[in-house]
Amino acid sequence: MPRRRREPAWVERVVLDAVHLDQLREHGGLPGIRDENALESAVARAKQRWHYESKCDLPMLAAAYGWGLATSHPYRDGNKRVAFLVMAIFLELNGWRLEAPESEVVQVMLGVATNRISERQLTAWLRAHVVRIESR
Repeated sequence: MPRRRREPAWVERVVLDAVHLDQLREHGGLPGIRDENALESAVARAKQRWHYESKCDLPMLAAAYGWGLATSHPYRDGNKRVAFLVMAIFLELNGWRLEAPESEVVQVMLGVATNRISERQLTAWLRAHVVRIESR
């Protein structure tokens, strides 16, 4: 009998919207959703990968969130910031912390948003920058 994988904790849509609003308050920008379908697709991207790809790990699923949000630009503003934070939130919900210098994060997210960094490359970058959260 095949071994069942434990399903990860997912980032809910309401969390994405809250992160977006929080980032707008902190950094400014245009509020609102530019493309509802793109947002729903980005939210579903990691779950789809989980259900249809037998070999995927948490950094790959986090990259699916980040890639979907940064490349589809569902919000009117703040998509790269939201994409990065949602990747970090997803990893933390599942026992991992994303640790990377801010300057590197900015370069990576700009690269993703302009298609200079592929989803596969984003996954590799995440794998190199995650650490297991110690149990308390």
